[in-house]
Amino acid sequence: MKQKDALRLSVLRMAKAAVKNREIEVGHNLSDDEVIKVLGTLVKQRRDSAEQYQKGNRPELAQKELQEIVIIEGYLPQSASGEEIEAAVDEAIRQTNASSSRDMGNVMKAVMKILSGKTVDGKSINQKVRQKLGQ
Repeated sequence: MKQKDALRLSVLRMAKAAVKNREIEVGHNLSDDEVIKVLGTLVKQRRDSAEQYQKGNRPELAQKELQEIVIIEGYLPQSASGEEIEAAVDEAIRQTNASSSRDMGNVMKAVMKILSGKTVDGKSINQKVRQKLGQ
């Protein structure tokens, strides 16, 4: 507030409200993992909105959404790198003995378990798993 950064203030208020709403839904104070999940959902919503704004030829609104993502991600754990995702997918395939795209659900669960504690984009993991199982 003192820095007069209206966008940051707005995003932080929105994030606080989302966490509070989730606490009311579940009926207890959220753990750190649950708060991270809520913030991850907010990032995903912003990404989807930015994509829709780009398709709708509204780059100024898309830019605002992308700026909000940067602010929210500042409060999330470090994102998993491409190499970490690649290694986690390989490990998950090995653990689940997956051989075809029918095993994709089990592989995705295993990858998410391996990468727990890091911020990951489900779409990128899904693409990596499809690539590996499609070979």
